[in-house]
Amino acid sequence: MLDIIPDKTQMTELVGSSLYATWNQLCSLIDEKYDMERLWDRGGKAWIYEYKYRRGGKTLCALYARESRIGFMVILGKDERAQFEKDRDSYATEIQRIYDEARTYHDGKWMMFEPTDTSLFDDFLRLLALKRKPNRK
Repeated sequence: MLDIIPDKTQMTELVGSSLYATWNQLCSLIDEKYDMERLWDRGGKAWIYEYKYRRGGKTLCALYARESRIGFMVILGKDERAQFEKDRDSYATEIQRIYDEARTYHDGKWMMFEPTDTSLFDDFLRLLALKRKPNRK
């Protein structure tokens, strides 16, 4: 757990104002659809911050921040991968490429995106819906 949660100024200095706006838009979209616990943590070796959406001990997704970059990670389990593969052609080429390049571990396929704008957000929400149906109307 983080001792101090970064504020708007710290996040803007870290990722830049345009990426911070993208980060906030993505968080707003997720918050609109999902009632989840939100946890800040250290971002491990590659990132400075992690902001995780969880419910009932299961992670929906996580956002990451470091100098001039943000990340969005979704882990698809076996059933979710089967659902994705049935419908893969309806996803953006970038989503398909990241899916194909993602490593598969014992707990699923770890897909890390580094959005620079909102262009893939509809597909991000579709990936989240594979994991868990939205629980907000």
